[in-house]
Amino acid sequence: MSDAHLATPSGKPRARALGIPFAGEPGPWNAITDVPGVEVGFVTLISGQDVRTGVTAIHPRGRAEPGDPFAAGFHSQNGNGEMTGVSWIEESGTAAGPIAITNTHAVGIAHAGVVAWTAKHHPGVAEAWLLPVAAETWDGYLNDINGGHVTVDVAVDALESASTGPVEEGSVGGGSGMNCYAYKGGSGTASRTIAYGEDRHIVGVFVQTNFGVRRELTIAGVPVGAALLDDDPISEHFSTPPGAGSVIAVVATDAPLLPDQCDALARRVTLGLARTGTAGSHFSGDLFIALSVGNPGAFSRGADTLFGKGYGSYDDVRFVPWGHLDPYFEAVVQATEEAVLNSLVANEEMVGFRGHRSPALPRDRVVELLRDRGRVR
Repeated sequence: MSDAHLATPSGKPRARALGIPFAGEPGPWNAITDVPGVEVGFVTLISGQDVRTGVTAIHPRGRAEPGDPFAAGFHSQNGNGEMTGVSWIEESGTAAGPIAITNTHAVGIAHAGVVAWTAKHHPGVAEAWLLPVAAETWDGYLNDINGGHVTVDVAVDALESASTGPVEEGSVGGGSGMNCYAYKGGSGTASRTIAYGEDRHIVGVFVQTNFGVRRELTIAGVPVGAALLDDDPISEHFSTPPGAGSVIAVVATDAPLLPDQCDALARRVTLGLARTGTAGSHFSGDLFIALSVGNPGAFSRGADTLFGKGYGSYDDVRFVPWGHLDPYFEAVVQATEEAVLNSLVANEEMVGFRGHRSPALPRDRVVELLRDRGRVR
């Protein structure tokens, strides 16, 4: 097992460092950046007592190719949240350009940041129309969400900082002020490798976790949350039903897929989340995008069609047959479960807005509970 599987770039432990068993074969970094071309960047805003927020940026085709559309699909487990750009995804089965994730009241600013970054670096792409994907979860327990801390410049800086390689997790980027199962949550990622004929494909998942009540938390099939009901200031502050809160998931793969197949991958995020205990809630914004970068150059670019270029030509894509998709579905479920747990394990206690406190997952107690049930050695 590589060092990148056990710790984040800053040395924070990941879920595998606790001995938690996971099925499937992860990629080299066990991150969404294992998908060729995918880059991830963060700006983390933590200052004084009131600022606990930020922006996460994901470039599906890297910063060099934001104008090359990719097949995309969308699924809403529950719609009490926001992800922009999904009307065009559902209309065309494609999207293009970066994805930004932030807090609820900054989702429009993150959207504007994607436009500003694209106009600066790829003005020809911005000459057509831009319908960026920008998504959010609510960080108002730890962050002064009305403080205007996220600006267009912050979003642009997150996009500028993106790179491939191992990905930081926990309280970084848009996940800085988030909570999960009444513990400190935030940003998490994982990946799986799939052999398909002579090819090897990667399925990577990135999540921003802000959901669940303590008693739901399940790890490796063990309902650990029922034994960890003490030290729960978040539930004392909010009277929340099971499954409340929100989660954003981005699924990426280099397997060539059709848009409807991307929809099917996005739907499998729900099963990965369920393995961690949540049932979803009316008060959740559980929104998922899945995308395939496996057909570079296959879809006509917006600028070309806008100005009448290529009229009379045809787009041409290849795709994994529907009957062979089961391993990819399984990979989404496995990587989603692990990404959620990484967002919890790679975290520490945080105190923020109005003195609100979010405790860290008690890693030693979790290991003890799992050992008692024979799930870790």
